Amino acid sequence: MEAPQLLRLLLTTSVLRLAQTANPFVAQQTPPDPCYDESGAPRRCIPEFVNAAFGKEVQASSTCGKPPTRHCDASDPRRAHPPAYLTDLNTAANMTCWRSETLHHLPHNVTLTLSLGKKFEVVYVSLQFCSPRPESTAIFKSMDYGKTWVPYQYYSSQCRKIYGKPSKATVTKQNEQEALCTDGLTDLYPLTGGLIAFSTLDGRPSAQDFDNSPVLQDWVTATDIRVVFSRPHLFRELGGREAGEEDGGAGATPYYYSVGELQVGGRCKCNGHASRCVKDKEQKLVCDCKHNTEGPECDRCKPFHYDRPWQRASAREANECL
Repeated sequence: MEAPQLLRLLLTTSVLRLAQTANPFVAQQTPPDPCYDESGAPRRCIPEFVNAAFGKEVQASSTCGKPPTRHCDASDPRRAHPPAYLTDLNTAANMTCWRSETLHHLPHNVTLTLSLGKKFEVVYVSLQFCSPRPESTAIFKSMDYGKTWVPYQYYSSQCRKIYGKPSKATVTKQNEQEALCTDGLTDLYPLTGGLIAFSTLDGRPSAQDFDNSPVLQDWVTATDIRVVFSRPHLFRELGGREAGEEDGGAGATPYYYSVGELQVGGRCKCNGHASRCVKDKEQKLVCDCKHNTEGPECDRCKPFHYDRPWQRASAREANECL
């Protein structure tokens, strides 16, 4: 190839590349909509699995630092332990911890309340502790934005005494929405880094047929999560560590709760009719509904699409509104 031709070819290639760089949509196609197959037929679609707690505000009934103590000062960012640390980005190099006030009286419940801002289908709730794990912890959920609460799971070495529940109950198809109590994940050790992880479907008989179980679909649905620390491991079990140290314990053994990370794993609830959730004009999280559906959870048919009653999509049937 002669030099002028080669130069022309290189110039043309460079101009084309520059044009594509300036306009990134050149030579790109619109990504396929997960709610429809290659032929355009509707199919079930679901939003991505996320940590729904990440970056969300948590309301804590007790937080240290007001007034300041030797270990905690809310006015000093280097010594503060606010609830925002529960849902920030936690890494090995950036392990931030919320911490309650130092408490002296038993029992003294400390509560963490998280609003998800929308209905989610929750797969798990987990807490990683900076203090020893509590001896007794309860997890609750709300489906109506905090108006009413139902128990999700109890943890205690004294299930019957603290929560009035047996520690070795079995879930059957007749009680799939019953909260259980377990004495697992209540050990004093490790003193830091201990984990509580609750799986909403673990041990539920209909979990393998979730698409056809309205009971379990309802069981995993939540708008808010609440965690209640009901009873600590008394520090005298640690040889009296910190006894009377901060607030002049008056003979009581002081204690506190501290958590590094609260996670709620799940998906935005869209009933199989949306592949993502977006913010609406009021900045509320809503499903980006397809299949001629509408509503916060794509839970009804659009006007003039009532020829078939609304149904949740399944793996076999998209159940598009017609």
